[in-house]
Amino acid sequence: MKKSKDCIFCKIAKDEISDMKIKESDNFFAIKDKYPNAEGHTLVIPKKHFVTILDIPNTLAPELLKMIKDVASDLMDKKLADGFNVIQNNLQVAGQAIMHAHFHIIPRKEGDGIRYLVKEK
Repeated sequence: MKKSKDCIFCKIAKDEISDMKIKESDNFFAIKDKYPNAEGHTLVIPKKHFVTILDIPNTLAPELLKMIKDVASDLMDKKLADGFNVIQNNLQVAGQAIMHAHFHIIPRKEGDGIRYLVKEK
């Protein structure tokens, strides 16, 4: 796994870009998405540089799941969501734009018009 010195998520993890983290654990942090699909759209990101979910060690799974659940619960508690999607893209062909693994927590409201995984006609 090659680490990119230009990786924006690595810079945020090392606090080279400050005041972006809204939640943090030993191995993960959460930030608001720069281009949100809905109010409260949040990213959960490993602090170490992993390209895809396949690169994240299984030993980190409980901490990752807890972070995702905590972020989603916060969004629900703040009434930003009646439900939510957890989306994770792996590699460019699947829509991954930043080659550092990350998970999208997207708040959903009834009738919000957001649709995912819609096959092109």
